[in-house]
Amino acid sequence: MTERFLESIEHIFDCMERAIRNSNKGDVRKTARAIIEAPQVFIYGAGRSGLMGRTFAMRLMQLGQRAFFIGETITPAVKPGDCVLFVSKTGETQTAIQAAKIVKERVERTTIIVLTASPDSTLASYADVLMALDVPRYEKDASLAPLGTIFEDSAMVFLDALIALIMDETGEREENMKERHPILV
Repeated sequence: MTERFLESIEHIFDCMERAIRNSNKGDVRKTARAIIEAPQVFIYGAGRSGLMGRTFAMRLMQLGQRAFFIGETITPAVKPGDCVLFVSKTGETQTAIQAAKIVKERVERTTIIVLTASPDSTLASYADVLMALDVPRYEKDASLAPLGTIFEDSAMVFLDALIALIMDETGEREENMKERHPILV
């Protein structure tokens, strides 16, 4: 392996650890409860943040939750009592802001959760539950982790750890999840 490759891996791991350790983990239990208690959970994110959201929706489905990614052709409408999770590093993605605004104004008793690196953002202002990852705004050598890599990788690990918490809270086991896997494993 090249030195630059290993340097990048070390940099990404170091930044992710800092981002997750310094996050506001106090809202994690509240987030887990909102997801567990919701009849349906909706996730939205654009670009790579959206990909992280899709992986979370897949795990929720495997936990037996009715989980959907906003924008898919088979996604139903958000109803009162549902939970909507937005994943956005900047919190300024216009499609996410628009969706959060619509949910907040039109659907009563819906919990909006925002996972972001920008707790003072427009999207964060719509949150009932805010989970902020402490991602550095500027890298001294961005080529080691370009664009939103640190946020996206941190979000993936954070959301996977949230799945573990939900499993613990609900008593769900991996054996049961396998039965809900699209391809039985």
